[in-house]
Amino acid sequence: MSTSSGTTAKASFDTGAFIKKYAIIFILIAFIVLLAIATGGSFLQTRNLFNVVVQVAPIAIIALGMTFVIITNGIDLSVGSTVALSAVVACSLAQVVSPTSMYPNLPALPILLPVVIGILVGAATGLVNGFLISFFKIAPFIATLGMMTAARGVALMYTDGRPISRLAAGYNFIGQGSILGIPVPILLLILCAVLAHVLLTYTRFGRHTYAIGGNEQAARVSGINIGRVRLWIFTLTGALAGLAGVILSARIGSGNPQLGTMMELDVITATVIGGTSFNGGVGTIWGTIVGALIIGVINNGMDLMNVSPFMQLVVKGAIIVVAIIIDERKNR
Repeated sequence: MSTSSGTTAKASFDTGAFIKKYAIIFILIAFIVLLAIATGGSFLQTRNLFNVVVQVAPIAIIALGMTFVIITNGIDLSVGSTVALSAVVACSLAQVVSPTSMYPNLPALPILLPVVIGILVGAATGLVNGFLISFFKIAPFIATLGMMTAARGVALMYTDGRPISRLAAGYNFIGQGSILGIPVPILLLILCAVLAHVLLTYTRFGRHTYAIGGNEQAARVSGINIGRVRLWIFTLTGALAGLAGVILSARIGSGNPQLGTMMELDVITATVIGGTSFNGGVGTIWGTIVGALIIGVINNGMDLMNVSPFMQLVVKGAIIVVAIIIDERKNR
């Protein structure tokens, strides 16, 4: 009896499906091993591994929102510019009070205030994207392409093209500090990932997100308010881009209007190689996190091996094309 049960259990285990489901983790491990060999072990130093995750944290945080967007067959090209706009607004309110600060008559504000305002600025840009897409029926590619240009322009006008420096120590702590030995950006990434996983997996909002991406017509017939779901998804993505802008500016101690340039490429790449399908209806938060870690590992590895920034762009472009080809073949 027990032999028969064991045989049945063995027969029910689908090795191919297991490898297919967790292939992204095997790819991450393979990259880590290759880079450890190529860099003579320096890649595996604890400090370097922490650096990889800290550097990739803003990309991963935005990619959480991008996962929702792409699951619904959408795209958001404005996240990089949203990062810049949110960062410069937050930094302008987090400067040390001095005659040379952007608002010399403004008293020192509680650090939480510029952080929240930075996130709200990001959420506002996402809200505009969602409004244009949901109620004016503008394609996500076009709406967010327009926002990409407009948000960058507003950031440049707001700062007159100059970076904002001399930030309060409490603000810089968000990007440079640590709690119990763990860098704050990593803690924020973990918190956001857990919340996003719960939202996508265990709530009605998450089920509606998958339903819209799986079959929009069926979702509409079943009574799902598609416009409202998309509005909240783009607002969420904008808010996460705002948080990423705060983290990035706090890490470098400056709010630069050029911050986040081409960042949307890394975010989309991380989301797609993490298994979220451009055909909609498929995607997980854990896959996106692993995809972002792969981007971080590749970026860090190429830096350690002194690969030129131009070649790094070529490699990233090739990775996203390969990821899309694999996605298309899986869906045939």
